[in-house]
Amino acid sequence: MLNYPSGREAKVAGAALFAGVVQFALAMLLAEFLYPGYSVSGNAISDLGATCTKGVCHAVQPSSTIFNLSIILAGILVLVSGYYLRRAVRANAIVAFTLVAGAAMVGVGVFPETFGVIHGIVSLITFLSISFAAIAAYKVERSPLSHFSVLLLYVDGVYLGLGGGGMERMIVYPVLLWSIAFSGQLIAEGRTLG
Repeated sequence: MLNYPSGREAKVAGAALFAGVVQFALAMLLAEFLYPGYSVSGNAISDLGATCTKGVCHAVQPSSTIFNLSIILAGILVLVSGYYLRRAVRANAIVAFTLVAGAAMVGVGVFPETFGVIHGIVSLITFLSISFAAIAAYKVERSPLSHFSVLLLYVDGVYLGLGGGGMERMIVYPVLLWSIAFSGQLIAEGRTLG
């Protein structure tokens, strides 16, 4: 059983995570709506920040600004969540993965697709660290949420008829939903998780 030193740290961690994830999800939907011809099946999520095709890059406004600022804000709030989570639980893995995810999310917004390899690296770190945080969270979650903390595998080139962008969303959407559920649990439980 993992005990919180006080309810405040858990509640702040949950509130920061909730605010970061929800504002990002809404901003992503808004950026998609405002991007002419954007396809959730054919476009990567990162195309909202900048789209590069065959070495030619362009940013579609206001989608680019909305997306990049939103993921930077989400990353900062995930970092805040990780800081308070570190003070709230004795589970180093989830704290480490949360902090790495927050930093990488900031990197996605600071280094959009126009930065090439750097963007690819921070995007990969974001996907992996968030997925691993969800898995590691089973130690501090109550059932049934702990049973849903699983890793979804994405095999490049296998799109199951969803397209590259659609398959990418099959990784991102469950993690966003898990983050909202986990943040709710942290907010509700200031005492004990485990």
